Amino acid sequence: MSQTEGARLFREAWIAGVHQHFPGEPKAGYVAPWADTPQWEREAAGSVYEQVRQFVEASDGRTSRLSREQKGRFVAICWTAQMFKHFDDPKPGYVADWSGLPAWQQETDADIFETIEKSMS
Repeated sequence: MSQTEGARLFREAWIAGVHQHFPGEPKAGYVAPWADTPQWEREAAGSVYEQVRQFVEASDGRTSRLSREQKGRFVAICWTAQMFKHFDDPKPGYVADWSGLPAWQQETDADIFETIEKSMS
């Protein structure tokens, strides 16, 4: 899968996770289709997809033994690095530590990891 296709897979997993886990009506930007996703966000999604893909590959498929929390934390840390890459002074919510993320976002990040993981099998 190309990095662009991986970025789209990441975005689709994010949108699905938001629809499943977000309490109430999510912000429009959270569920905007790929065509309406800003370029920086597309690039960030592609980078995080690639980091997860490489991590799964390097573990010889043993990431299935990680907890959902470990999977979600990995995605969150990779995403945080992208926020620092794309913004000089990112909003605190964009770079919050795992414990500062809402439960819906933690679950969505774990879903993203598992979606990428499944795409490789």
